[in-house]
Amino acid sequence: MPNYDLIAILGPTASGKTPFAAALAAELHTEIISADSRQIYRGMDLGTGKDLADYTVNGRQIPYHLIDIADPGYKYNVFEYQRDFLKAYEAMKQRGLLPIVCGGTGLYLESVLKGYRLMPVPENTELRERLSDQSLEELTETLRQYKTLHNSTDVDTVKRAIRAIEIEEYYKQHPVQEREFPALNSLIIGVDIDRELRRAKITRRLKQRLDEGMVDEVRRLMAEGIAPEDLIYYGLEYKFLTLYATDKITYEEMFTELETAIHQFAKRQMTWFRGMERRGFTIEWINASLPLEEKIAVVKQKIREV
Repeated sequence: MPNYDLIAILGPTASGKTPFAAALAAELHTEIISADSRQIYRGMDLGTGKDLADYTVNGRQIPYHLIDIADPGYKYNVFEYQRDFLKAYEAMKQRGLLPIVCGGTGLYLESVLKGYRLMPVPENTELRERLSDQSLEELTETLRQYKTLHNSTDVDTVKRAIRAIEIEEYYKQHPVQEREFPALNSLIIGVDIDRELRRAKITRRLKQRLDEGMVDEVRRLMAEGIAPEDLIYYGLEYKFLTLYATDKITYEEMFTELETAIHQFAKRQMTWFRGMERRGFTIEWINASLPLEEKIAVVKQKIREV
């Protein structure tokens, strides 16, 4: 068994990290733990880009964890992610597997790769009321002033920004050393995709998912009782599709604004990953355009070098 405890595959949206991770898992006879803050929700499939078909490699289903584990409308958090990650990770290690964590949610990845000791954060009604009149831009600027860690890549609605500030304020007042998390020796692989190729893939994928019924998915979720504001909370696709489905914007406005938002999101993801490197993480970058076989060969060579 290799000396690594974990392999992490990270990259921006549309970089092809999931099919790469699945092919690697098939080669290493292991399983995948997702690190995506929105794919945990059941029924939110097209909007979160689950692409579950990617987990079938040469006719074999690759087991995955932490996808479809919460109901839509629920506000899952990084404390819960750490808990659920550890449960899946330890079960896999007991079976002699080398787990692969794959995703693009920087905070989720960093919280397990660095072993932050996090606690659940209660609501702060007074703080929420004080921030309620501020714009997203003002809230984002406030969030930048904190020195501790928060997933600013995913903050694209007012509610998410207020929650992020609420979390930062809580940790300012409370020590963060109350929960043990194991130190993991991780091989971190980044999928580096050319900016223009990434933009083209994002646009193509957005059109494809709209053709596949992404608007209908949002309408179904609302018909099942999910409040529009709860869907908007999740940002990106769910924010703009809900605005369109509730007649707040036109289809053309929805497409243009959503396309721009996804491009900006991918850029923020890369900014986060570069920040991880500045914070001491070693990320081995692999060109997204390489054939799968070559990507897998690079990882296997890295494992042998330990």
